[in-house]
Amino acid sequence: MIVGVPKEVKNHEYRVSMVPAGVKSLVRNGHTVIVQASAGEGSGISDGEYEAAGATIGPTAEAVFAAAEMIVKVKEPLLQEYPVLREDQVLFTYLHLAPAPELTKALLGRKVIGIAYETVQLENGSLPLLTPMSEVAGKLSIQVGAHWLQKENGGSGVLLAGVPGTPPANVAIIGGGVVGINAAKVALGMGANVTILDVNLDRLRYLADVLQGRLTILASHEVNVEHAVAEADLVIGALLIPGARATKVVTKAMISRMRKGSVIVDVAIDQGGCVEGSVPTTHERPVIDVDGVTLVCVANMPGCVARTSTFALTNATFPYVSKLANLGYRAALKADPALAKGLNVIKGKLVCSAVAESVGIECASVEL
Repeated sequence: MIVGVPKEVKNHEYRVSMVPAGVKSLVRNGHTVIVQASAGEGSGISDGEYEAAGATIGPTAEAVFAAAEMIVKVKEPLLQEYPVLREDQVLFTYLHLAPAPELTKALLGRKVIGIAYETVQLENGSLPLLTPMSEVAGKLSIQVGAHWLQKENGGSGVLLAGVPGTPPANVAIIGGGVVGINAAKVALGMGANVTILDVNLDRLRYLADVLQGRLTILASHEVNVEHAVAEADLVIGALLIPGARATKVVTKAMISRMRKGSVIVDVAIDQGGCVEGSVPTTHERPVIDVDGVTLVCVANMPGCVARTSTFALTNATFPYVSKLANLGYRAALKADPALAKGLNVIKGKLVCSAVAESVGIECASVEL
């Protein structure tokens, strides 16, 4: 198979979808890998390293897309990439189609085989290709929140840890999954008061067992969320419904009761965001002001720590890339039920029910 690795074009997106070790493995198995020139520079990987591993360097994105039977990316295609996608080409990347009807229609129109990292799901319900970036985003959300709490950045001037004689900051984390637990670890490590809310009581019991520090564990319902948000200096939106649009659980009315200069980091923005008023922002222009509260909605947050993120992501994705290349997409999907759940679009048909419900397009039978 000819596998293409284009350079990412999203604002300040420095990750790359394959590292030289992956290239070397694919080439050893008889495949051809075409990497766009300078695709890895943002992650500290040179074209020479890819060439040494056996890759061919493609001069442009158009050249990579034209030659490749399978495109492996990090982020969803942007408008300028739609024309270079072609029928029967496998696209393996984060797609996040639920809040993106126009992208969904474009992929259906181009009749690509779109397999989304975020909906690959193991039998136990875990999302192996979303997990590493959720870990990064969770840890990073506290770092980002602390930055925007600083007075010169428009924040309330609260130090997360506090100092003797003054209280630490209050951090409310909405959702106790992978993002939530990693945000909590960093916030607790910095000495903040942390409240985690989740609808799953078993998950709450687990979090109570494994996390230590100034921690409050609450069942997530409107009253508890409203109180936690009102008291918080920093709110982390960490909700996830696999494949589906996120539910808006933090309302503008709740935000209006927060202290001016408080911060919300909506990590769920890739799936539409869990905070009312959230719209995707960029690393270049990361924040929105909502009633005096700073709302951070960067859709590719892990891209700013690109080297860590690239290696963490490719550790998880490469076994699936290898399977798709070695077996072909049809045999690979049939052989691996987890990978089959990643299939979102195929030959002009939408086959992921969660996406179909979110974008209002009929869902076809994947078996057919």
